[in-house]
Amino acid sequence: MNTPSSLPAFARLRRLRRTDALRRLVRQNALSADRMILPIFVSEVDAARVEIPSMPGVYRWPVEEVGEVVAEADKAGLGGVLLFGIPALKDTRGSEASATGGVVQRAIRGIRDSGYEGVVVSDVCLCEYTDHGHCGIIDDEGTVLNDVTLKRLAETALSHARAGADIVAPSAMMDGQVAAIRRALDENDLGQTAVLSYSAKYASGYYGPFRDAADGAPQFGDRRSHQMDPANAYEAERELDADVREGADLLMVKPGLAYLDIVRRARVAHPNVPLAAYNVSGEYSMVKAAAERGWLDERAVVLETLLSFLRAGADLVITYHALDAARWLAEAAGSASGGHP
Repeated sequence: MNTPSSLPAFARLRRLRRTDALRRLVRQNALSADRMILPIFVSEVDAARVEIPSMPGVYRWPVEEVGEVVAEADKAGLGGVLLFGIPALKDTRGSEASATGGVVQRAIRGIRDSGYEGVVVSDVCLCEYTDHGHCGIIDDEGTVLNDVTLKRLAETALSHARAGADIVAPSAMMDGQVAAIRRALDENDLGQTAVLSYSAKYASGYYGPFRDAADGAPQFGDRRSHQMDPANAYEAERELDADVREGADLLMVKPGLAYLDIVRRARVAHPNVPLAAYNVSGEYSMVKAAAERGWLDERAVVLETLLSFLRAGADLVITYHALDAARWLAEAAGSASGGHP
């Protein structure tokens, strides 16, 4: 028999952890499918879907077949999809990024024609479209030119909005990119299109698998001149503030897991602005690799990780785990209800 301790009654915090029903009753955060966004790689260079070696379970989808995975996301009840393009042609200006017949533009129109009513988000950057792999226009010395790049980002965002994107998401980390895109949308009668800014995007080592997936690795140098220094936290608040002032409708922190402190800072600084956390490729691949070796329980770790973003303050999670997580949540809900709808 347990011996009563000298702790006062109000300190017995385990009382509300005793059963699953009690734990559910007082649970402070709940993960659901509609709070997750699935990133999708749409390709002009692949004739059939191709699994990405460093990201098991994630594929590059031909434009003609992308409806298959979008339909799966819709059936799973996900909040939306985020499109990245892999073009057949690249040049110094990333011309295909804003082309009417570009890979993402065609994919958006196809998704809309299929009747999909979920949210379509499009990534707005030039790194996948330039032959040098940098996020903007460069000069003869390889320096990314901020203000010249703003025009190209605005043109790209316009082309996505015209194709039917609900939200355009600039990820180039150019100063003033939100203002340039917001102005272009408003001046072209596309004011209903929202802007989700990659506001606090760090120069992270966690992006490695993504660059393999999107053929977007820089051919020289790196992106530290415009992506944030991982050592800096206060600077993130300045980035977030600037994007809100420029007209961002939603904010994002990327990566997510190693930057939960930044997610919390963003939530506190902007409590009324929807906030997304990006559970990036390296975070995904580490879990997959460990799970394949039997070193951890994939389901438990994924759901715990995704919940941590919400606990830190995120409203939305962009994650490659979205389809699996939605299925696991549905199974858990069915189990909790005894299998009854």
